[in-house]
Amino acid sequence: MEYLLKSIIVAFQLIFSFDPAVYAVVWTSISISLLAVLIAAGFCIPMSLLVALREFPGKALLLQTLNTLVAMPTVVVGLLLYGLLSRQGPLGELGLLYTPTAMVMGQCVLIIPVIWSLGISACNSADPRLLTTARAMGANPVQQGLLFLNELRFAIMAAIVMGFGRAIGEVGIAMMLGGNIEGFTRTMTTAIALETSKGEFEFALALGALLLLVAFTVNGLLQRFQYLNK
Repeated sequence: MEYLLKSIIVAFQLIFSFDPAVYAVVWTSISISLLAVLIAAGFCIPMSLLVALREFPGKALLLQTLNTLVAMPTVVVGLLLYGLLSRQGPLGELGLLYTPTAMVMGQCVLIIPVIWSLGISACNSADPRLLTTARAMGANPVQQGLLFLNELRFAIMAAIVMGFGRAIGEVGIAMMLGGNIEGFTRTMTTAIALETSKGEFEFALALGALLLLVAFTVNGLLQRFQYLNK
């Protein structure tokens, strides 16, 4: 018990002294996850509107596939992309493996099904009279989409926040595609695993506390968006 209390004290000293090594890892995690979320959202929001507002062959299969991919383990995504980006893979010549770019790619693949699926659900929950009214007023498809986005902005933002939470808390992709390189691709989750194995429990505990703080903030934002959407 005494060891744990001492570790907690040292961990909070590292946090409140703004230890450069700790916050370098935190910044790497947040920046990579934010970039992945921005890219994924830019793809998923228009596609959510397209899928929700149009009927086409294979729509039911697409929805079932997205719902399945939402629960896909991160190590599976890491394994598939590792095969693509390794030297023997089809994209090996690009030299992306063990770089932040590879990690962003992996997180995008991980969270696209999350944001896309939640975006479709948000569009389907809209008042059915909204689309009918927009068409009756002569709105073109782009104007219809903008109308839906304005009406569902809080639900769409909640989907994006959920995607960020999924991205920043994953470890398999960061480890397999980033390589856990200090000052370059080391994230909070991979650093926690490494430092714990090295016996640097205080450092790992500080990162764990900051990761919980980020998760708490993300969930707080999500609850706020849900409250505003009521």
